[in-house]
Amino acid sequence: MTFTDRNQAGNLLAEKLSSYRGQHALVLGLARGGVVTARAVADGLNLPLDVVVVKKIGAPGQEELAIGALAPDGVSYGDFGKSQITNLNDQIKQKTLLYRKGRKPYRLHNKTVILVDDGAATGATMEAAIRWVRKKHAKKIVVALPVVPKELIPKISPEVDELVVLHAPDEFGAVGQFYERFEQVTDEEVVELLDNKS
Repeated sequence: MTFTDRNQAGNLLAEKLSSYRGQHALVLGLARGGVVTARAVADGLNLPLDVVVVKKIGAPGQEELAIGALAPDGVSYGDFGKSQITNLNDQIKQKTLLYRKGRKPYRLHNKTVILVDDGAATGATMEAAIRWVRKKHAKKIVVALPVVPKELIPKISPEVDELVVLHAPDEFGAVGQFYERFEQVTDEEVVELLDNKS
């Protein structure tokens, strides 16, 4: 299964999530690529959209392959040195301020939160995001992903109330291989996607 682009993947996820249309729910996109997919989901379900900045720690020599990740407020998945956490925390704060442009974050307390990314290779960034949302006392956590390796499903499923995946192949190299178009998403694009939605 190949997706045309992140937008199309989001439209397909929105179809699968149609029971949440107009509910007391919020779509949360993982910056940066996940925000494109999340925007399509939010539009399809007529729900508000917000962003969560999660920084991954890449494997030595393979920076794209996350071996751990850090979400806002120091919520981590994996083992980090203290200086690494401080450094990444600052980056997360800066990016979040940039993307929100002075808008207050949505309250997650007692809400259904639909966490969206454009795919997951190791699951580290999504695991960190799930932990962060749980700390915010969301009522229900739904994870929606266009593509993940088959072996990740039993790892993520127990962590959330619902997991929606469109494609879970046995053979998995990188998320981008399942897209015809998978360009880098810029900070400006993220700002625009969030701006037009508020």
